[in-house]
Amino acid sequence: MTQVHSTAIVDPKAELDASVTVGPYTVIGPHVKVGAGTTIGPHCVIEGRTTIGVDNQIFQFSSIGAVPQDKKYAGEPTELVIGDRNRIREFCTFNLGVPGAGGITRVGHDNWIMAYTHIAHDCRVGDHTTLANNTTLAGHVDLGDWVTVGGLVGIHQFVKVGAHAMVGFATAVSQDVPPFMLVDGNPMAVRGFNIVGLRRRGFSAARLAAVKQMHRLIYRQGRTLDDARGAVDALATELPEAAADVALMSGFLANSTRGIAR
Repeated sequence: MTQVHSTAIVDPKAELDASVTVGPYTVIGPHVKVGAGTTIGPHCVIEGRTTIGVDNQIFQFSSIGAVPQDKKYAGEPTELVIGDRNRIREFCTFNLGVPGAGGITRVGHDNWIMAYTHIAHDCRVGDHTTLANNTTLAGHVDLGDWVTVGGLVGIHQFVKVGAHAMVGFATAVSQDVPPFMLVDGNPMAVRGFNIVGLRRRGFSAARLAAVKQMHRLIYRQGRTLDDARGAVDALATELPEAAADVALMSGFLANSTRGIAR
């Protein structure tokens, strides 16, 4: 039987798995669905068309599924979808999407999301990310898998941060950050590649060498971006063990819309 504290208010139309736990004074709306093993702490508000997967832990005072902070939003039936095994700490705010841009805000699996993080409408957060305290994502931000974001970081709307990248403390991110790169500062600059994070994830020496070479081609040889892209593409045949990593970088550079951090 679902363990709902006597002071919590759960709409009878909400769909909660029998193993869900709901803490004191939490409010859950009629269009909410919560999967098995998820724990929702006290004083949370979960509303809107929000779907939450299995084994998540949502700490106290979080606001999940509120309407987007967008003046054009007029009550349309947009969504928030949260995956499995996420840890969502205190005072986080995740908003629904807006029409015309997919209408869905998505958070993947196995993310570590610290206090006061804001995820705005139509963001996409991948898997295994770490978002430190006071991370702020504006609308339509796209974070790849294994991204790490330091505390007090603001990310501009429509920015993409590639997989395995790291953003340092208090950085204002206004351009796309390619995969594997390490950025920080105001103005933001690329300081190197995320070698510590890649080693922790078991990247082989050959894959690390390929990432180092991509960093050199894009940032250390004075090439134009088009020239650097061509040189990066060629690495797929030169370094077959790292072909997937090269493809990840090539695809990101080809699809960047705000220009990359350089």
